[in-house]
Amino acid sequence: MTVRTRTDYVEDVSPGTGALPPRARYASSDAMSFSLNGDWFFRLSEAAGAEDDSFARDGYDTSGWARVAVPGHWVLQGHGSPVYTNHRYPFPVDPPRVPDENPTGDHVRPFDLPAGWPDPGTGGAVLRFDGVESCARVWLNGTELGDFKGSRLPHEFAVGTLLRPVGNVLAVRVHQWSAGSYLEDQDQWWLPGVFRDVTLLHRPPGSAGDFFVHASYDHLGRTGTLRVDSAVAGRVLVPELGVDVAAGEPVTVPAEPWTAETPRLYDGVLATAGERVALRVGFRTVESADGLIKVNGRAVLFRGVNRHEWHPRRGRALDLATMREDVLLMKRHNINAVRTSHYPPHPAFLDLCDELGLWVVDECDLETHGFTEQGRRGNPADDDRWTPALLDRAARMVERDKNHPSVVMWSLGNEAGTGRGLTAMAGWIHGRDPSRPVHYEGDPDCRDTDVYSRMYVPHAEVEAIGRGLDGGPRARRRLPFVLCEYAHAMGNGPGGLADYQRLFETHDRLQGGFVWEWIDHGIEDERYGYAYGGDFGEELHDGNFVCDGLLFPDRRPSPGLVELKKVVEPVAIGRRDSLSPGIGRAPGTDAAAAADNSLGPGLGPVDAVRVTNKYDFADLSALAFTWSYEVDGETVGSGPLAVPALAPGASAEVELPEAPPGAPAGEAHWTVRARLAADTPWAPRGHVVAWGQFAVSARRTPSVAATAAPVPVPGEDGLITLGPGTFDTRTGALRAVGGVAVTGLRLDVWRATTDNDDGAAWQRDPRCGPLWRTLGLHRMRHRVDAVERTGDALTVRTRVAPAGTGAGLSAVYRWTSDGTRLRLTVSVVPRGDWPVPLPRLGVRLGLAAADRVRWYGGGPGEAYPDSSTAAVVGRWESSVDDLQTPYVRPQENGARAGVRWAELGGLRVEGDPGFFLTARRWTTEQLDAAAHLTDLVPGDTVWVNLDHAQHGLGSQSCGPGPLPRHRLEAGPAEFSFVFSEVPG
Repeated sequence: MTVRTRTDYVEDVSPGTGALPPRARYASSDAMSFSLNGDWFFRLSEAAGAEDDSFARDGYDTSGWARVAVPGHWVLQGHGSPVYTNHRYPFPVDPPRVPDENPTGDHVRPFDLPAGWPDPGTGGAVLRFDGVESCARVWLNGTELGDFKGSRLPHEFAVGTLLRPVGNVLAVRVHQWSAGSYLEDQDQWWLPGVFRDVTLLHRPPGSAGDFFVHASYDHLGRTGTLRVDSAVAGRVLVPELGVDVAAGEPVTVPAEPWTAETPRLYDGVLATAGERVALRVGFRTVESADGLIKVNGRAVLFRGVNRHEWHPRRGRALDLATMREDVLLMKRHNINAVRTSHYPPHPAFLDLCDELGLWVVDECDLETHGFTEQGRRGNPADDDRWTPALLDRAARMVERDKNHPSVVMWSLGNEAGTGRGLTAMAGWIHGRDPSRPVHYEGDPDCRDTDVYSRMYVPHAEVEAIGRGLDGGPRARRRLPFVLCEYAHAMGNGPGGLADYQRLFETHDRLQGGFVWEWIDHGIEDERYGYAYGGDFGEELHDGNFVCDGLLFPDRRPSPGLVELKKVVEPVAIGRRDSLSPGIGRAPGTDAAAAADNSLGPGLGPVDAVRVTNKYDFADLSALAFTWSYEVDGETVGSGPLAVPALAPGASAEVELPEAPPGAPAGEAHWTVRARLAADTPWAPRGHVVAWGQFAVSARRTPSVAATAAPVPVPGEDGLITLGPGTFDTRTGALRAVGGVAVTGLRLDVWRATTDNDDGAAWQRDPRCGPLWRTLGLHRMRHRVDAVERTGDALTVRTRVAPAGTGAGLSAVYRWTSDGTRLRLTVSVVPRGDWPVPLPRLGVRLGLAAADRVRWYGGGPGEAYPDSSTAAVVGRWESSVDDLQTPYVRPQENGARAGVRWAELGGLRVEGDPGFFLTARRWTTEQLDAAAHLTDLVPGDTVWVNLDHAQHGLGSQSCGPGPLPRHRLEAGPAEFSFVFSEVPG
């Protein structure tokens, strides 16, 4: 072997050299496979040409090298550091050139062939790489096989004549940056390495090679038509259906269809002269017809998420158990669709989607977002020199994944602008696989695509599109509409999910969307808990924008995922007189506004419920329904509820039983739940799929007769009592309620800004967080104007305002008592010009020794005005610590909505009307200042917020802000709390 150093391939715009043509991925019962995963020898150098190629020679001594795990990323194994950018390239934009500083990892894997491996002379063998970032050059036993780019795509090399029974050496040189990096500017960490499986595959003579399973379904005749096109002659057998035909010959048989709700698969075999290949056949037909995306003749509604591959320790090197956990979590949270943002996933993930049932939009490994910084000058998507690379990426995706029934659309990529290369990709895909629509959000005229796709469209515009009132080309207006990204799930949020879903379920053209995104990409780090952009010293980064998922990095569901589950639940359980049953919950109903004195709209006696099947294909036979009757949050009766096995789209009125005899007086609710009647592959029997709750009677408003009067405390100059309350006579500050010490009770309008409050720099609309800080709401000053003792009341008049402005709030605290309970009525009037809404409006106080919290109201998790659909009215209990939601970047969190009463630290608080409850072991200011969870140090005081109102969440970290009705505009307000000591 001639020792040489060659790096020209790194900056070559071609897809590479030496790799075999792409093909379908399959398992064979007659061919051996040998995993080369495991510990590899590893050497890191700082540049592409810093080391020569001698490491690939036979006999090269790597004993002094480090070791890394394959699959894996070397920067997550102690060699260099990860880099996070949203869309800016972390290197100078000079395509196809990359910097001299180009971390390069040399990988070496010695191996012997396993026992029983056929003699290399009896057939071929293939070396397969399922994913390498971003460019690799490969040698086997000193012979160069070739080089390739396309990080999330498979590449294979023929190696049969090079193998030895023992003493094989596989050498792989991997470069972090290459010309291919310009095509992979996705919103994620840049993580070089051999991060997917490396496999040696035996290919006996007469092996199948490539094949294409065409399995369509006729929903009228209820028959499936199967044709398997094979590169070599063979026969297709599906024993369950009695199929035994030659490859390439169509056969039509009675069959059950495959859908995401009913993922029926038939086991089959493609038998060639050399091997038997396992087939998993799912019959289904996908089409864009009548302005709708239809599967098996029915329009579908995507209740989807965007899914990056992520693990907090292993990055994009996922194992099968983690992928299965993702699919199970999706199914259990009523998600029915996945967009594989922004690259084809590990192939095993699609196997799971076939088996368990998810619609998949399979997206090509293509994004050139960073060219927006250059006005799209030089964008590879519109440069003919790059078109072969784009076509190669499209072909490797389609050929690998074409036999998966779960894949219902091909996506050209993401945020790559427009251009001739994309048109070429669309044309090739349409020609190769006309059975699936083509998607691409960046095609505004829909010249190359079969669906009108947008991102982060405000609700009003979505409604206009649904009504057909959108502008644009006529051809586009005839297409189905999908939000490929919406409801940006960054930090506390997203808000507005129920409002979007209401639109999706109202207008046929709106076929749902995909929430951005599935999981926070936090990297496990002992310094911070989870690290994000900038924590590794990157010179260019986008901070915690990489933490924008419905799961926390450890795969615990966030409140946003719990909210999404409720919003998209496939069974609506509503009041009999409901006009739009089950489509979210209208603002101001049960969990929150029903906590006030009135029954509110839609409340009152309930003797029947309307159940509507919102599945697209499945009936309700798999579900068992139950009822429960609660009074003041305590269940006083429960039982089964007979609901017919409604067909998709059908609804029925279902009578409820009589209220349990002897039920006590109080605020009463019916709760109806739909549970799995039997175990399924994705959840056990009893798993709650959907629920509805209905208030029957009004809550009892706390009443305090003003019978006590303020009295000086003997021997304690400066203190007075009013019933159980002790006050400072000079400031009117509350010091204690009975034996419970209270600190710092006063009006509070500030919250630690959420990612959605702060918004993104490119947002068109004003962002609340920066405006709040400009006005000074994070540094409010409190002035006592008067402390008045008049008969049976203590009145404290104050002004609350920030420095540097004339705007402020007049706040009056009026205290009364009946001798055992203490009532506070707060009256607030804005003064001056208030150009922004308030973050919150309520009072804050400090308690000592508070650990457990009990409350009656919305729960068990957090809720905010536009993210409260999942809140169930009941009695709940938690520790103060467990009330916190561990967002990777600390921010406002943990509020419980519609709270009627709460007990903590020996103090009982009742609200008139109901309130938002928050309790934490640090101040709002400390929370606001924290960059990571490890910055939050618990103190001796528990700070409690009792909020009359909160500003909505929205999703303005990338999407729209809160809708007008969820904004907390400054205006006159009055609210009350009743304090007493918890007995015993």
